[in-house]
Amino acid sequence: MSRFKSLMVASVLALSAPASAQVALTPAPEVLADPDATLVEELVVTARLPGPAWWRVSDGDSTVYVLGAPSLAPKRQQWDRLQFERRLQGANLVILPLSTLKVTLTGAPGAAFSYLKLKSGKPFEERLAGAERARFVSARTKLGMQADHYKTGHPLAAGLILIGDYRDKENLTTTDPSKLIKLLAGQAKVKVLQRSYDVSPLLRAVTKTSQAAGAACLDEVLSEVEAGPGRTLAASRAWADGNVAGALDAERTYERCIAATPGAVAFDARVKADLAKDIETALKTPGHAIAVVPLRTLLSQGGVLDRLRAQGYEIGTPGDVE
Repeated sequence: MSRFKSLMVASVLALSAPASAQVALTPAPEVLADPDATLVEELVVTARLPGPAWWRVSDGDSTVYVLGAPSLAPKRQQWDRLQFERRLQGANLVILPLSTLKVTLTGAPGAAFSYLKLKSGKPFEERLAGAERARFVSARTKLGMQADHYKTGHPLAAGLILIGDYRDKENLTTTDPSKLIKLLAGQAKVKVLQRSYDVSPLLRAVTKTSQAAGAACLDEVLSEVEAGPGRTLAASRAWADGNVAGALDAERTYERCIAATPGAVAFDARVKADLAKDIETALKTPGHAIAVVPLRTLLSQGGVLDRLRAQGYEIGTPGDVE
């Protein structure tokens, strides 16, 4: 399970809030803050070689080739694997984005209790009125879902369930190309490093998410469902062609929603720090390794490459990586 889909499930299980008679989807625009909104522009470079873009982190006689991955793409996205297969030969390690988010036994009861508080006896849309209700009904009808599928009292939970349904219907995934790369690395007998995290503390924090933040999330999710997958598909094609700027031009509704929950920004920073640390550790072994990192996690200010550059490592861009 991918970082973002796993966190969605965790958030839905953990959210709780007092049920109000009616929910207004008129949040202030500053409610949602995107921790990856600001990019390091000099790293956003179109690939010189065919296929998706690669960056290079070097330290003396060791190198880690970093593939920037889309955060959302069509299932079984086609891409030119020539550069990947060339770099896989002789690699001593493949580092992948996190695969699972786990809840410890001590944290599970709290998550279950929050889930019971989250559940509602009536569909979420009955908490809406007028045009807002019609908009929600239109969106879930477009996805072929019944009103009872969204029995919750919190707009963030409704939004997270809705975005999951939308991406399932449109055959969009957050796990490619990492899932394929893991398979290919295994076939080549190259060691794979992929972290998992205990999110019990995050689950407890998520219960404090405000109605305003939830409303902002739901509003953006509805906009994404209404717009359809065109922009995501175009960004995915750009990624496959090595057009980094085009690949970054995709919806970030879900990531922004998650960032609005208490504790999520700190968790995001921890994941970035761990990826940077894993690359730094790989550089201690002579030879070369491969890392796969979501594009914005890789290229944002405070992101993986920004952290490594601050540590003094040499960073090569797709315009000069051989």
